[in-house]
Amino acid sequence: MSLSLYQSSVPVFERSLNAFSAILDKAAAHASACKFDPAIYLTMRLRPDMFAFPRQVQIFCDHAKNGAARLAGAEAPRFEDNEASLDELKARVKKTLDVLAGLDAKAIDAGAEREIVFPAGSNKKAKMIGATYLLHYALPNFYFHLTTAYDILRYAGVAIGKRDFMGAVPGFTLF
Repeated sequence: MSLSLYQSSVPVFERSLNAFSAILDKAAAHASACKFDPAIYLTMRLRPDMFAFPRQVQIFCDHAKNGAARLAGAEAPRFEDNEASLDELKARVKKTLDVLAGLDAKAIDAGAEREIVFPAGSNKKAKMIGATYLLHYALPNFYFHLTTAYDILRYAGVAIGKRDFMGAVPGFTLF
């Protein structure tokens, strides 16, 4: 059995986005239990030269929706980067899931050999072949920012672990 580009992208993004949505719920519960304003999370970053928590979430959402849409040859909607609460970040995750649900699997698979052109910094563009773009650019960037957002909340004391990060892994049976 061969693995399709769609199988390697959309379900992977969806599982991680759903898992992170549940992590955001745990972060809100942690703030409530510890009696502090959850807006504090929005100011947190791992290092001074790294993006703060909301930007990490925005970026991993963008890599999921933009990456999958580019592979499908579709234009992804642009989201404003103005989330100012955990609820708004959770809504962004949901909007990203909605975009992914609307993409055609066959169109994504057809993008394996298509040249993908995408923004790469200030007024520059880059191009890659679709399969290479997914495996060596979109997925690594998605996971980098997802992991960083997870790490910020873990560092803040939210009781989350690897199973929270992994979410519901398809085909995983514990016996």
